Amino acid sequence: MAASFNTEDHKIFDHHVYALCGDGCLQEGVSAEAMSFAAHEKLDNLILLFDSNDVTLDKMAEFTQSEDHAQRFDAYGWDVITLTDGHDLKAIHAAVEEAKSNNNGKPTAIICKTIIGKGIDEVAGTNAAHGEAGVEFVDGARKSLGLPDEKWHVSDDTYSFMKEKQAANKAVYDEWTETYAAWKAANGDKATILEDALAKKRKSAAEIMDMIPMKETDEATRASGSTIINQVSDALPTYVSGSADLHGSNKNYIKGAGDFGSGFGKSYSGKNFYYGIREHGMGVIMNGISYGGIFTPSGATFLVFADYMRATMRIAALAELPVSYILTHDSIGVGEDGPTHQPVETVSGLRVFPNMDVMRPADYEETAAAYAYSITKGMACGTVQTTGPVSLILTRQNVKYLTGVSPQERRDGTMKGAYTLVKETADLERIIIAAGSEVQFAEAAAKELGAGTRVVSMPCMSLFDKQSAEYKESVLPSSCANRVAMEAGVSGLWYKYVGLQGKVVGVDRFGFSAPGDITFRELGMTTENLIAECQ
Repeated sequence: MAASFNTEDHKIFDHHVYALCGDGCLQEGVSAEAMSFAAHEKLDNLILLFDSNDVTLDKMAEFTQSEDHAQRFDAYGWDVITLTDGHDLKAIHAAVEEAKSNNNGKPTAIICKTIIGKGIDEVAGTNAAHGEAGVEFVDGARKSLGLPDEKWHVSDDTYSFMKEKQAANKAVYDEWTETYAAWKAANGDKATILEDALAKKRKSAAEIMDMIPMKETDEATRASGSTIINQVSDALPTYVSGSADLHGSNKNYIKGAGDFGSGFGKSYSGKNFYYGIREHGMGVIMNGISYGGIFTPSGATFLVFADYMRATMRIAALAELPVSYILTHDSIGVGEDGPTHQPVETVSGLRVFPNMDVMRPADYEETAAAYAYSITKGMACGTVQTTGPVSLILTRQNVKYLTGVSPQERRDGTMKGAYTLVKETADLERIIIAAGSEVQFAEAAAKELGAGTRVVSMPCMSLFDKQSAEYKESVLPSSCANRVAMEAGVSGLWYKYVGLQGKVVGVDRFGFSAPGDITFRELGMTTENLIAECQ
């Protein structure tokens, strides 16, 4: 924020970021990713308060850990302040002030040695304080802590302190307001970007798609994304992107937008983040950026590695954060890397998240619409009102440019989750539904199966499910029960659309190591096999 908006004359962002953690938090693997990233990027405005009580839920922490936390932080490159009495509020305040004064390129960890359940003699300092310290211990705790026998007691000293603090804070706020007004007057363009971002005001999906030229091309949808992401960045100045060590493969680098990080001359205004091989950490950081309310983050990795950050994706969905995941190498088409890298189950695993829209576009035009949707989800009256994450599922291998309907119709249809790509020209006999790279096989199969075949491209199940009953009936008429779905992944979710009497041509097994065209052929992802399944 400071690097993007502050000027030499006016500093409107100068805040610190505070985090809290306990012993259990630092046992989680993501703590290593976050601690390493923060130190490497020299985030000296980050202050962590570590409630070090040597207790976890099951047992005392000594049963599950033996590392020296101070040395661990120091090894990563943090400043460390250890307080032997973590209940001493004055000592904590002094430590925070010391950390705030640091300008040495190091985040600060304040290790507060505490006693869990302090004041409750029966459980203090033991793991029992995690769950057993119930209401029956309240009176004893009040007495031990020197508090009066009164519910919701607030001392006169506390009231006096807060009144003084309110007055001091108002003075700081008034000074900041004057600074902001002067900054805004001198930096109109920056002010517009900032205020639009805070108001969630942005171009509509239609306006963004108008900025993305139509292009007839047979190419991988990740390659399509490499072009489209630059137009998205132009449309939304506060859009940022990053990758977990796979920019070259994910093709999500925003050209000419600069790089973020200490490795680039401590440049913190760039739009391209290098997360290293820290998928879980990347997900956490994107959530944090999104909570900040100014920047709209996207991050990329191989689809199969989405499982490394699944917990953070769940939080993004639960909190309805406008985060975009760019997940490439989306199927058995990955090829020689084999089943460890062929995500047959992953797309379905993401589709079941409430509030997350998973978009698997079939060609360049669908990809353009998917990207536009990813930053305009929940648009109403020019602002993003209700949001949530979007996962863009993109191919490694080339796909055919679709021709069933016009490019504009494909873009518009993608914005509704599904649309009729090939319309029958005789009585409707069957419907083929497909997504992503398999739509090309469905379009080709329709030419062989005859005039009674309809092909539906369904890039986003959840978005289609939100459409009106009339629209859904127009795409998948209930009068036609002869339905076949095709996708290079597990088949289960597709039965919602084909019915129990329908068929799904899927991949309900793990893949194998071979060139992508061979894995597709051997696992039935071909036009010929689809035709056979339809007959």
